[in-house]
Amino acid sequence: MVDAARARKLADRIQQIVAEMLERRIKDPRLGFVTVTDTRITNDLRDATVYYTVYGSDGERAETAAALESAKGVIRSEVGRKTGVRHTPSITFVMDSLMENAAHIDDLLAKARAKDAEVARAAQGAAPAGEANPYREPAPADLDDEADGEDLDDLDAAEDGEDGRSGRPSS
Repeated sequence: MVDAARARKLADRIQQIVAEMLERRIKDPRLGFVTVTDTRITNDLRDATVYYTVYGSDGERAETAAALESAKGVIRSEVGRKTGVRHTPSITFVMDSLMENAAHIDDLLAKARAKDAEVARAAQGAAPAGEANPYREPAPADLDDEADGEDLDDLDAAEDGEDGRSGRPSS
């Protein structure tokens, strides 16, 4: 089993090497404005997945993917040379949809803000449907229990069952 910290360091190093290679050494005209966003490596250090984003249209993204696939061997050789690991991991390039997901979330948040503003405008002049205070308020404490016409003995008798036992638990 490989140490997770070692795998993370190797993934970070691979990300740096690939980004540097794309910036300086790979001169393919199909390669667009590429940003390497993340690199993940398997626990056995055999396969590395490099996530990237491309600024541009769908056609430019497809051309960049083809350019990365054709440069995969050169990039893997450089990764092996600069990392010094016994087995150079195979590299897979995956288009990162982070930007599209972020734009989608921004659109959803804008719609939610618009709905909230619409609800706030509708509620601006609204009044409650029922009474102003729908909750019962306790009776004033200065009234006597017998003022209601009820006797405390009658209340105790109502609480007792027909067999004379109280509904309250005995202590």
